[in-house]
Amino acid sequence: MSEEFYRMRRLPPYVIAEVNNMRHAARTAGEDVIDLGMGNPDLPPPAHVIDKLIEVARNPDAHGYSQSRGIPGLRRAQANYYARRFGVDLDPETEVIVTMGSKEGLASLATAITEPGDVVLAPNPSYPIHTFGFIIAGAAIRSVPTTPDDKYFEALERAMAYTVPRPKVLVMNYPSNPTAETVDLAFYERVVAFAKANDLWIISDLAYSELYYDGKPTVSILQVPGAKDVAIEFTSLSKTYSMAGWRMGFAVGNKRLIAAMARVKSYLDYGAFTPIQAAAVAALNGPQDIVEKNRALYHKRRDVLCKSFTAAGWDIPKPAASMFAWAPLPPALAHLGSLEFSKQLLTHAKVAVAAGVGYGENGEGYVRIALVENEQRIRQAARNIKAFLKARGVNGPFGDEAG
Repeated sequence: MSEEFYRMRRLPPYVIAEVNNMRHAARTAGEDVIDLGMGNPDLPPPAHVIDKLIEVARNPDAHGYSQSRGIPGLRRAQANYYARRFGVDLDPETEVIVTMGSKEGLASLATAITEPGDVVLAPNPSYPIHTFGFIIAGAAIRSVPTTPDDKYFEALERAMAYTVPRPKVLVMNYPSNPTAETVDLAFYERVVAFAKANDLWIISDLAYSELYYDGKPTVSILQVPGAKDVAIEFTSLSKTYSMAGWRMGFAVGNKRLIAAMARVKSYLDYGAFTPIQAAAVAALNGPQDIVEKNRALYHKRRDVLCKSFTAAGWDIPKPAASMFAWAPLPPALAHLGSLEFSKQLLTHAKVAVAAGVGYGENGEGYVRIALVENEQRIRQAARNIKAFLKARGVNGPFGDEAG
């Protein structure tokens, strides 16, 4: 009875949790930690969404079991979102399903379509569920790059030529978490053609669909003609409407994959709380000024962070989308590795970031910085980092923006 459970043996320690535990201990001790580690929005949902939640929750008939596929009005609202945002037509009965956040949806789909020994192509670095959802389901992972260039397709070709058994699923995530890389429609067209030629399912995670900057809207893989033959796409209300804790997401696209998810979910859950689903309808169908407002706020935070951190001596590339910056370690401290650097930054600068190695071995040498503090706190983080770097002999501009 002392042997570890099978699936526990397949799950390594959650590296990201190590710094999270240190952050929690520091805050418990009364230290002022500026938390740029977890992608947890600090903004409230729109008032009309909260009002709808309260209104429906007061209905005594709204507290029973819901539908695991999602209430019909919410599936219609998501289909309408895709029509107005991407010009994509979806059948809310067969091509849309409601999930309890993208994370649960991805795990349910992995359970539905994976058998032990399957090979799944997943990005490295990647958000953990993109790999471990399938590992838990019994699959093996073959890594592909995140950067959407010719090397990406060369990696796909090698994977199909030399992997036994041949991969059956390709996981994609653009804008990428953690790297914030983006793609255009031509990239998706090439991926869809490759998938059809190689009998691959495509899983696209579009959680950051509305957090794009510099006037360059994100695109959906379902905009490619015929993409629904091979692809399913996940979105979430977590970042778009600041509803992370509400756990409200969607999967749309291929009917066969949606049906498989629905069948598995029917055994696992009764769907999200009905008042939350009604509030999600209000978010999708109601005033959309909150979307532009949040985008502008994250855009400004991005600019403040990149400018102030660079002035402090740590050059931060500007992300084109998402709520994260993917930052190479300062060259003079790169020898520490991302985990040790993150620990030292927390201990000595009181700034929490996420170690890149927690997103896969190719994340080593980077940290992920979340834009989840206000501009004043971001500038304070830059001042703390300036002192941290200076104490270690790291030379930088040390300009007024960081001071």
